[in-house]
Amino acid sequence: MVPRALTIAGSDSGGGAGIQADLKAFAAAGCFGTSAIVALTAQNTTGVSGVHEVPPAFVRAQLKAVFSDIGVDAAKTGMLFSAAVIETVADVLGEQRVPLVVDPVMVASSGARLLEADAVQTLVTRLFPLATVVTPNLMEARALVGDGTRAELAARLVGLGTRAAIVTGGHGDDAVDHLFDGRDHVEIPVERLDVRATHGAGCTHSATLAALLARGLPLAGAARGAARAAADAVRHGLAELGAGDGPVDILNVKGRT
Repeated sequence: MVPRALTIAGSDSGGGAGIQADLKAFAAAGCFGTSAIVALTAQNTTGVSGVHEVPPAFVRAQLKAVFSDIGVDAAKTGMLFSAAVIETVADVLGEQRVPLVVDPVMVASSGARLLEADAVQTLVTRLFPLATVVTPNLMEARALVGDGTRAELAARLVGLGTRAAIVTGGHGDDAVDHLFDGRDHVEIPVERLDVRATHGAGCTHSATLAALLARGLPLAGAARGAARAAADAVRHGLAELGAGDGPVDILNVKGRT
């Protein structure tokens, strides 16, 4: 049976992040990808101009349809937008326990809010306890647990109820992903590239992590694979697309032409 990975996130009309990035990352990692779309965004490389939330009942219907027929070996969440959607997702995932990567997407790189302010606590209390690992970047980790080193932040995130945390290394002075699984701290070097095409790098990282967990890799091995995949996606990034930060390219589309 081919491994099956599910993404629960928002749609990016520009194709660089969100559901679109996740499905490409699943395929690149050798998984069949399914999706539950929680919001539509009017988005391109310069920013997000609109968000249309999917009714929670329809989010539930998407999840039930996937779990009841195709099945899920691992799942990831990205943009969830509202407390109502988070409650719905948590209810379903609480019944269908699978390895879960929670990427706490809060603000787009353009500055647009992708998680309502009153939904942050719901994310922490309802989804973190279900997560195999949470994967905030440095800014998201600081927003959740305050300032500190990556090791301190990862430990505090685990203290919120998740089993493990990876504070990703795309921001800050030190290019390293820091993993803490409640017992061991593991630093994973990250290749930093001078490429103006990083839109979707975080989604690609968390989606690849979920795909590798679906394939049965242990968390540390999956984390290393996700770091490599995100770096490759940036390396092949399409800086020539759009007027803003171009999309990453996990499939190396340009290399196929």
